[in-house]
Amino acid sequence: MENKKDILSRTYIVYMVLCLFALSIFYKMCVIQFKEGDEWKEKAEAFTTQVHEIQAVRGNIFDINGNLLATSLPYYEIAVDINAPSIDTKLFESKVDSLGFMLAGLFKDKTAKQYVKLLRKARKSSDRYVVLKRNVPYKDLQVLKTFPIFKKGKRGGLVTLQTNKRERPFKMLAARTIGMAREGVKPVGLEGAYDSILMGVSGQRLMQKIAGNVWRPINDENEVEPKDGSDLYTTIDINIQDVAENALMNTLIKNKASHGCAILMEVKTGEIKAIANLTRGKDSTDYSENLNYAIGYATEPGSTFKLASYLAAMDDYDLNLDEKIQVGNGEITYYNKTIKDAHAPETAVLTLKRAFEVSSNVAAAKTIMKYYSKDPQKYINKLKSFHLNQKLGLSIPGEANPLIKEPKSKDWSGLTLPQISYGYESLITPLQTLTLYNAVANDGKMVKPRFEKEIKRNGLTVKTFSTEVLVEQIVKKSTIKKAKEMLEGVVQNGSGKGLNITAFKVGGKTGTAQIAKAGFKKGSGKTAYGEVGNRNYQASFVGYFPADKPLYTCIVIINSPSNGIYYGGLVAGPVFKEIAEKVYSNSLDFLEPINHRKNLLTQVPGCIKSKNDEVLLVSKSFDLPAKSIIKGNDYVSVNPIDSTRLLFQPNQLENQLKKGIVPNLNGLSAKDALYLLENSGFNVKIYGVGSVRKQSIEAGQKFNKGDKITLILS
Repeated sequence: MENKKDILSRTYIVYMVLCLFALSIFYKMCVIQFKEGDEWKEKAEAFTTQVHEIQAVRGNIFDINGNLLATSLPYYEIAVDINAPSIDTKLFESKVDSLGFMLAGLFKDKTAKQYVKLLRKARKSSDRYVVLKRNVPYKDLQVLKTFPIFKKGKRGGLVTLQTNKRERPFKMLAARTIGMAREGVKPVGLEGAYDSILMGVSGQRLMQKIAGNVWRPINDENEVEPKDGSDLYTTIDINIQDVAENALMNTLIKNKASHGCAILMEVKTGEIKAIANLTRGKDSTDYSENLNYAIGYATEPGSTFKLASYLAAMDDYDLNLDEKIQVGNGEITYYNKTIKDAHAPETAVLTLKRAFEVSSNVAAAKTIMKYYSKDPQKYINKLKSFHLNQKLGLSIPGEANPLIKEPKSKDWSGLTLPQISYGYESLITPLQTLTLYNAVANDGKMVKPRFEKEIKRNGLTVKTFSTEVLVEQIVKKSTIKKAKEMLEGVVQNGSGKGLNITAFKVGGKTGTAQIAKAGFKKGSGKTAYGEVGNRNYQASFVGYFPADKPLYTCIVIINSPSNGIYYGGLVAGPVFKEIAEKVYSNSLDFLEPINHRKNLLTQVPGCIKSKNDEVLLVSKSFDLPAKSIIKGNDYVSVNPIDSTRLLFQPNQLENQLKKGIVPNLNGLSAKDALYLLENSGFNVKIYGVGSVRKQSIEAGQKFNKGDKITLILS
């Protein structure tokens, strides 16, 4: 009995506790529902509703001619609120099959039945947000807006979320210099340098979290509209870039090289017109723009550095080009280190000019040791005055640190001075080497290389970039004159003679740097891909053209050629030649003016060519007495008889064209020039208005049907 009472007592206690617990829960529910309800609702909404950042459309990057180099293309997440109040049952049932059919035809990822099933399920479950497709391009979105139900606009239940993807229309061309901007990754290249200008100002949109951790917009419009970024116009010419990249690619493949770069810079302004950086992939013919060697990698330059050494010596000690240098048999030893020339010298004594032309290492070392061995700091200071010891300060991030050793540094030895003289024990980037040569081409004025032309916003220029001078005069004018003669001698009579450019003269220097291969054991007979013997080689050529009036400088570097040929003139030189010749042939800046006459009617014979009646009309307009000795409407030339009389004689323009020879078109009207040239099979491009002032193909040249010719009008 007592046990029974004890059990019942315990049961009652448990029952009472449970009742009290239930009452407390009920009380708390009432408090939350009626007293604290508004507060908890606000907190709940804070967790399910957030303001999301809406990225602005990133600004475009253009080349100097307005061609798109990088742009942001809009892509959309497409969702549907099939339970929108405006979509009643009648509308849904009458159009759902058609909508499913058209969605299947557009996206091609589901059948029409599957789309209809998806829409019906959402309708039945009162789902207000169903994602149909992600990464939909803009043109497909415009088609989508014409579909049944969706064509009702905002009332059709269509919900879109825009994202922007960065694209490069020219793909690999200048890809590393242009760079890339991706979400979550720091932009590189020009994209990184001008990120704050290109990115614009983000907007804001109120979003609600729904099932499946999906966020949907609450309103049709953004709370704060984003402001698009500004546009960057670069100095790059995509046509020249294409030439440079293809020339470099073909040479890398031909020579089975590891990587290489090529840069073309305008002499006066420092504007970079082309910059190519190619690296070999797994396939021997697979090259891509992965690393910016031109800017981000400093290496031992080799013989191209000899220009800096000779500039220093000629400027400090007024050396003449006929200075005699004893080179003996092409070998010299310093502290048990033998310096050799690539080839045995022609004679035991070379002039300074000839030593530079044949790229004698011994001559460079002996010259620098003769004049600077007692004061190496003077030589180093001279090199530093050429800005070879410091970065150029480019806008593009990632510029490598150059190295010019100091005599007081720990690793300076008795070999350092002669080694530096011909391009070793120092590190500089290809662009720094080009900048030095550009200064020589520019009569001693060193300008900073640049990639930017201007920044525009909504079509209006907000900033223009101008030429920045690093050093007004790197050496005396007389030294520059000597240096140019030396550089032109290299191409005419020295190591760069194989370029064989006949249309114009070139000044430049070849370079071949030896780079020891780590892990190679002498005598093992084993070589790695890209080696010759126990070393890798870097072949280079840097120069300017045309020599008499330099417009461009160009550097080409080929790393680790492995087909047995590794000299700069033979490996890098052909790339320079192809770039120079194609730039020359496609630029009217190289053409000499056909005439400088102010009075075209009365000063020089043959200055006006047009039809007889048109020339007579012009003469009458200028009140100039004229006499025609022909009848009809043939093309004629104007020739002065005296100060008051003109004589018209038949012109042979058409006859010349029939013979396949380009005539002198100077003075011909645009209408007549176009008529004659197109009838002869030319592809004609005309700039300006008036009469012909310049022509891209010189008179007297042979032509073929389909050739392109550009005319500049007055």
